[in-house]
Amino acid sequence: MFEGFELTRCEGDGVRLRVRHGGGGPPVLLLHGHPRTHTTWHRVAPLLVAAGYTVVCPDLRGYGESEKPPTDARHSPYAKRAMAADCVAVMRRLGHERFAVVGHDRGAYVATRLALDHPDAVSALTVLDAVPIGEALRRCDARFAASWWHWFFLGQTDKPAERVISADPDAWYRATPEQMGAESYADFRRAVHDPATVHAMCEDYRAGLGIDREHDEADRRAGRRVGAPLQVLWATRDDMVDLYGDVLGVWRDWAGGHLEGGPVESGHHMAEEAPEELAAALRAFWRTHHPDRPLTL
Repeated sequence: MFEGFELTRCEGDGVRLRVRHGGGGPPVLLLHGHPRTHTTWHRVAPLLVAAGYTVVCPDLRGYGESEKPPTDARHSPYAKRAMAADCVAVMRRLGHERFAVVGHDRGAYVATRLALDHPDAVSALTVLDAVPIGEALRRCDARFAASWWHWFFLGQTDKPAERVISADPDAWYRATPEQMGAESYADFRRAVHDPATVHAMCEDYRAGLGIDREHDEADRRAGRRVGAPLQVLWATRDDMVDLYGDVLGVWRDWAGGHLEGGPVESGHHMAEEAPEELAAALRAFWRTHHPDRPLTL
């Protein structure tokens, strides 16, 4: 897994993150979702290195083996703004001032916040299976609440979800080594069996229902948009189309420049289930819209 990559600990914005990086050429940052770690990218990252890119895959703060800072009443240490600042700090420490970003699931919210807060750092943005948090909550209806009830369960504080999840993490998350790969599954399983990680992941959702939504709504009122070329991909066996219909239409209000995208034949975890198709879609997007694309493409 990740042959030829270096595994290190790197200082983010006040917390240390576990980071895997390798390759040479224009840098790309891959951000995982809940409840995965950076190892979810182990089938995609080598394909991108082979295409001529430098690939950086961190565990987001609170996830995997990255540090888990104490929280506060607003859950601000787990805001996507804080996670995005971690990513910028890590990339700069690795020598990358400007880079493409790909985010899946919760990582997509971090990637979007990164592009909004640090536009000079992001050369291209790809979002996988997500719309902005504020957009999702603004459009929330009975169908969304029934399908994505875990947002509201994990976000509770009076009756916290941690006790339920940690009573049997394997039954709760129901991942398999066949889907993830044996080494990636082992890494994921160590993480979800750590109560501190489970707590931090819940904090991510608590921030999502509060401070993250506030940040998105402030951007909406200010007319702030993603300036980088934006690609949006969604899995055919997930519910993005059922929930939003025209997924790209949702993103048009957030795209300040080029916007494109479409479906990937996959379930939700497309980096694990359809790595070749995902890598091909990324390369095709960067071929036209990544200003620092490799000469080999």
